[in-house]
Amino acid sequence: MSDLYLIFKNLTRKPLRLFLTCFAIMVAFLIFGVVTSLKDALNSGVELSADNRLVVVNSINFTQPLPFSYVNKVKAIEGVKDVVHMNWFGGYYQEPANQLVTMAVDPENYLKVYEEVVLSDAERESWFRNQRGMLIGRAIADAYGWQVGDMIPMSSNIFSNREGGHTWEMEVSGIFDGRDEQFGTNFAVFHYKYFMETQTFGGDWVGWLTLTTSDASLNEQVAKTIDEEFANSEAQTDTSTEKAFNKAFIEQIGNIGLMIFGIVFTAFFTILLVVGNTMILAVRERTGEIATLKTLGFTAKRIFTMILAESMLLAFIGGMAGLGLAYMIVGGAKAFLAQFLPGLMVSDAVALQAVGFMVLLGLVTGLVPAINAYKLNIVTAFSRR
Repeated sequence: MSDLYLIFKNLTRKPLRLFLTCFAIMVAFLIFGVVTSLKDALNSGVELSADNRLVVVNSINFTQPLPFSYVNKVKAIEGVKDVVHMNWFGGYYQEPANQLVTMAVDPENYLKVYEEVVLSDAERESWFRNQRGMLIGRAIADAYGWQVGDMIPMSSNIFSNREGGHTWEMEVSGIFDGRDEQFGTNFAVFHYKYFMETQTFGGDWVGWLTLTTSDASLNEQVAKTIDEEFANSEAQTDTSTEKAFNKAFIEQIGNIGLMIFGIVFTAFFTILLVVGNTMILAVRERTGEIATLKTLGFTAKRIFTMILAESMLLAFIGGMAGLGLAYMIVGGAKAFLAQFLPGLMVSDAVALQAVGFMVLLGLVTGLVPAINAYKLNIVTAFSRR
């Protein structure tokens, strides 16, 4: 009789208990897979930020503009490689509910600063030549069925057009992807010059500046120099790395990391108590059988290994079921939420973390009953019956 057979028989001895325990573990790993993937999607902009990219905003508030003259002054600072100025457009398509992340940018410098934006040479040149041209991300193109050459009426919930209304006619010059699968393609960019020539207010200003340094080691020096340059001006600046800026922006809705930890910890702690108690009771029920096995020549070490393996198998059955269900749910939600969370996916890193937690769960819940079985005295065990 093999040890594997004995483990299987002990595990399936009470099918209802097995099902309920596996179901509890499955729910825990389902929560872990979905919530952690959601956190990673929200933080994908932070993780994919370039090490040598800085963001310059008005020190009063991100929504306050900066003078256009700052662009050339920042370009002249030692250590600065490329600079692009950007303006928030507040775009939407047809209905205000259909909001699209849309920005007016300097085309050529934008593609220099954001090298991870991938599009063909033909699309690049077409966008440069066409002042009414617009680049859209793959997520937007898929959501609305837009193609290169389509004329799109883009509206703004902030600005008005000199020709009347709040709508600008723009032509799709290209559809871009990202070098990384988690790179967000849920936004659009168009010509700053077209924006300034057609909007009714705002004057000669920019929303913020994004720049790259010649080397990431110069980030702190360059940021300090920029802020000192405009320290006594009417529009003082606050310069930070793109990663720090994106992280601060995300955390405006709360400390996501802490919330994720709280949810996952609560679920796992509850499951730990349930599974641990179940394993202890299951082994206690088999006290006489364990004593019999020892009488038949089964070593304490062998019995210890069998019980620990049973606990590990239980954790993996429920855990893999939960992780598989998380893959299905996240995969189904990915297409629906592509425009808002383009990086939503159960990554390999999340899957590996889940497997690690399965091992930990199996060890923690199985260790105490396995040790009790290891120490069980044959005479004492039979005297309890």
